[in-house]
Amino acid sequence: MAAEKKTEYLRVGVIVRPHGVHGALKVMPLSDDVGRFNALSDAYLELSGRYESIKVTNANVQGSDVYLQIDSCNDRNAAERLRNVYICVDRSHARKLPEGEYFIVDLIGCRVVDTDGNDHGKLTDVFSTGANDVYEIKGERKLLLPALKKVLKTVDIDNKLITLDADVLAEVGLFED
Repeated sequence: MAAEKKTEYLRVGVIVRPHGVHGALKVMPLSDDVGRFNALSDAYLELSGRYESIKVTNANVQGSDVYLQIDSCNDRNAAERLRNVYICVDRSHARKLPEGEYFIVDLIGCRVVDTDGNDHGKLTDVFSTGANDVYEIKGERKLLLPALKKVLKTVDIDNKLITLDADVLAEVGLFED
């Protein structure tokens, strides 16, 4: 199976609304590391499948709230036009993940098999629940699976293949009837 090219841009936030009258943006972070916005200087706006380079001129993180000022947005009307637009970084500016952690965009589309040779389909979504992520896998039957180290035997992002421990899967997997 040929490996698919990794997505060049990673979504780190989505603009939820203008903040004030001078073009500031309130951003809902999509990153586990909200502090990453404090050091964000080069980013991209995802606009209908194309990516527009921007400079972040000011970032203010208050708890889980993020407020950004970008070079191309100087008034409330310009900020309003950016509502629901994703803020992205390219892979060279993405934070480095510890071993055993993956970007969701890299997991989506992975084929999922188990150690008994069963093909369960493709990973279609990842839900963050707080305790651990839950993987949604669609094949002959839909499967919901907690992303636990004991069930994930191997995760091969380059070849888009995840192998599960069949015995543990029988204990923790939730199959749709």
